[in-house]
Amino acid sequence: MPEQTVLAGVIEFMARLGVYDVVLPFLLVFTIMYAILEKTKVLGTEKWNGEDIPRKNLNAMASFVVAFLVVASSQIVSIITEVSAKVVVLLVLVIFFLMLIGTFYGKEEEVKLENSWRTFFMVVLFIGIALIFADAIVLQDGTSVLEWLWGFIASFWTSAAAASVIFILLLIGFMYYITSGESTGGEADKGGKKE
Repeated sequence: MPEQTVLAGVIEFMARLGVYDVVLPFLLVFTIMYAILEKTKVLGTEKWNGEDIPRKNLNAMASFVVAFLVVASSQIVSIITEVSAKVVVLLVLVIFFLMLIGTFYGKEEEVKLENSWRTFFMVVLFIGIALIFADAIVLQDGTSVLEWLWGFIASFWTSAAAASVIFILLLIGFMYYITSGESTGGEADKGGKKE
């Protein structure tokens, strides 16, 4: 058996101390909640040098309480831990993909995803994160929501109802694709007079 390194011992000690199960989920929830409350100004604003600024004390207290309530539930903490690890893997995949795309560009060219490509990748990442959450949430019988959903879909896959739903979704997607294109007409389309 290989000898354990000092760094591996530190990481194991922090795991026994509860850093990964308590401290990091607490900090993550507190930070996200505080940022949302600061941005939305849900708890109100106060005047400071003639400017409206969010009430930082209320935002901090509400974020603190919500973070403690989340940490108090071991099921929520396990979901956050599992989702965080998988989202990091998804983020690394996106970075690798962008690095590979960057190899096809010159030095002066900027690598950007624009218009429909940006929307496409945002939808793909949203679906990926939704699937990660569905896999992390475990039902009482021990299966994840994703496994339950997959079993539910698989049980109806051969039926006419599933084929009808797929056909309707494809039809809606095709209709959206056709109607979402830019108008190519001139003044006649806008109600103007032709000369």
